[in-house]
Amino acid sequence: MTNALSKLLETRDWLMADGATGTNLFNMGLMSGDAPEMWNIEETAKITMLYKGAADAGSDIFLTNSFGANASRLKLHGAEGRVHELNKAAAELGRDVADASGRTIVVAGSVGPTGEIMTPMGSLTHESAVEMFHEQAEGLKAGGADILWVETISAAEEFAAAAEAFALADMPWCGTMSFDTAGRTMMGLTSADMVKKVGKIDHQPIGFGANCGVGASDLLRTVLGFSAAGPSLPIIAKGNAGIPKYHDGHIHYDGTPELMADYAVLARDCGATIIGGCCGTTPDHLEAMREALETRPRGDTPTLDAITAALGGFSSASDGTDGAGPAASPRRGRRRRA
Repeated sequence: MTNALSKLLETRDWLMADGATGTNLFNMGLMSGDAPEMWNIEETAKITMLYKGAADAGSDIFLTNSFGANASRLKLHGAEGRVHELNKAAAELGRDVADASGRTIVVAGSVGPTGEIMTPMGSLTHESAVEMFHEQAEGLKAGGADILWVETISAAEEFAAAAEAFALADMPWCGTMSFDTAGRTMMGLTSADMVKKVGKIDHQPIGFGANCGVGASDLLRTVLGFSAAGPSLPIIAKGNAGIPKYHDGHIHYDGTPELMADYAVLARDCGATIIGGCCGTTPDHLEAMREALETRPRGDTPTLDAITAALGGFSSASDGTDGAGPAASPRRGRRRRA
C-alpha cells in the first residue's frame, strides 16, 4: 500500500515520532478530568501549537489529539455523538501543520483503547469494538490523516479489532501496546507474544511496537524482545521521559532532554526504526533526541547492563520472555497518553 509513511521508510533508516499529548496540553491549561479531544473544536490554537511543537522539534511523524475520541470514552463527557466531528477536526488541524512545514511530515491518527474489557472477561464484543474503531477511523480519514495509529493497547483482541476496523476504512496503520506490568501488558502479553500476534493479522500494520509503560529502560528491554523474535516489520519505540513523580499537586517526569537523547540512540541500536517519546516528552526532549539521532553513530546492540547504566534500572527482574514473571490480571485501559 502506497502511503506517506512507507515512502519515508524507503529513504530513511530511522524516523522520529512525536512526544506526549497530555503532558503538553496540561502545560497549556488542560484540567485533569477534562476531555482533551474537545480542544480540537474549542481550543484550536493550542492544538495547532501542540502539533507545531513536534514539527519544529524535528518529528517526522506526529499523532493527532484523538486518543480518547471513541464513543465509549466520549460517553463519559456526554459527547458520544461527536466521534466523527472531533476526529475529523483533530486530523484537519494536523494536516494544516504538516502541509505548512515545508517537508514531509506524516499525520498519524491516534486511536486509544476503548476503556472496556472484551469478552469473555468483560462485556465488549468484537463486533462492538470494530464498530467503535471504524467510526473513529473514518473521522480521521476524512480529516486528512495519512495513517492510523492505535496505541497503549493491552489486549491482543482489542488490537485485532482495531486492525479489522482500519481495513474497513481502507487505511494503513501502525500499532503499539503498553508493557507496564513486569514486562508484560496488563493482559499478560510479552514482547514475543506481540510479534506472533502481529504476524497473524490479515491487514498488516506498517510498523508495530511499544509505547508508554513504566520507563525508558523497561521499554528498551521490550524492544530487544521484539528484535530477538525476528519480526519483518519496522519496530516502534515511544518511551516515557523518565519516571513520574508527584510534586506540588502535579505529576512530573524526571527524564531530562539529555536522558531522552541517550534513550533515542539506544532505541535505534536496539532495533527500533520509528523512535519517539510518550508521557512527559516535550519539544525540548524531542530536539535533543533528533540531534542525537543525527549526530551519533550507530553502535552495537546494547546489553541490559548498558541500558541500566545509561537510563536507570528496570522495574522488574524479568520481562516474561524467559518464562519468569506472573501474567497480569485485567484492568481497564488508560484514559489518555500523558
